[in-house]
Amino acid sequence: MRNPRPKNLDLFTIKFPLPAIVSLMHRISGACLFILIPVIIWGFSESLTVSGFEKLQDWSGMLTVKLIFWLFFIPFFYHLVAGIRHLLSDIHIGDTLKAGRITAMLAIIISLLLIVAAGIWIW
Repeated sequence: MRNPRPKNLDLFTIKFPLPAIVSLMHRISGACLFILIPVIIWGFSESLTVSGFEKLQDWSGMLTVKLIFWLFFIPFFYHLVAGIRHLLSDIHIGDTLKAGRITAMLAIIISLLLIVAAGIWIW
């Protein structure tokens, strides 16, 4: 049977609601964190030796390294806050349409505040 409905497969022309954008960004931040695992493990293994720890301390004073550390915190904080939002909706807290919009906006605001606080803390 043929379905005569129009189909729009161009994702760039679809206007997604805010909760869908927050959910999509949660998946993207999780993928970024997965990609960063080798870097984090390398930094941890370097910090376990005295010479490696001193080397990391020397690097931590450089502006570019501080920027890289801050860029690592961006997907972490966003994924943390959006993940808490998803866990709350799994137990039916904020799973209505209106509450979903509010919690999506709160997730973005809280993430931005944590990212800015991390930047202040690093510098």
